[in-house]
Amino acid sequence: MSISRSLVRSAVAFAAVSVFSVSAAAQGGMGGMQMGGGRQAPASPRDSLTAAISGAEIKVNYGRPSKRGRVLFNGLGDMKWGMVWRTGANEATHFTTSKTLDFGGKTVPAGTYTLFTQLEANGKWELIVNKQTKQWGTAYDKAQDLVRIPMTVTSNNAVVEKMEIQVKPAGKGGEVIVMWDTYKAVAAFTVK
Repeated sequence: MSISRSLVRSAVAFAAVSVFSVSAAAQGGMGGMQMGGGRQAPASPRDSLTAAISGAEIKVNYGRPSKRGRVLFNGLGDMKWGMVWRTGANEATHFTTSKTLDFGGKTVPAGTYTLFTQLEANGKWELIVNKQTKQWGTAYDKAQDLVRIPMTVTSNNAVVEKMEIQVKPAGKGGEVIVMWDTYKAVAAFTVK
């Protein structure tokens, strides 16, 4: 009889510990947002997109940082005016096109590249298409630049919290759009 009482006590204790663990995890008492294996969710998760424009398949893979109340442009150490920004977070942003693209007379042949952005206070930003790939985003090598493309920069009233890159049809071709904070920068292209 003492064995069965001991087993019942053990089962009750196990159930209580299990309920506490589930409750604490559900309330965020286990260190905030957790992924499987106890790892924290990344602050700048990777995202990707694929767009079909005028017969070209265009893919972008990039890290999506959040504003999180920070002053971004001309505020963060790696986003001061006059600097080259990685156009995302963590690993370099990769851009792949299946056909040659023409950005106002600047040609980007079919292939895979990385994207960077030259930031200027006067709004004369440049989208940099770089031949180096598979590098960390801060490992920019100017000698590997394929082309520098002028961007049209506008300021929005609404704040974009999580940085976003879009590739959309426009006019006789498409646009590469970079949006973050109150800025929207656009580079228009046609497909050859």
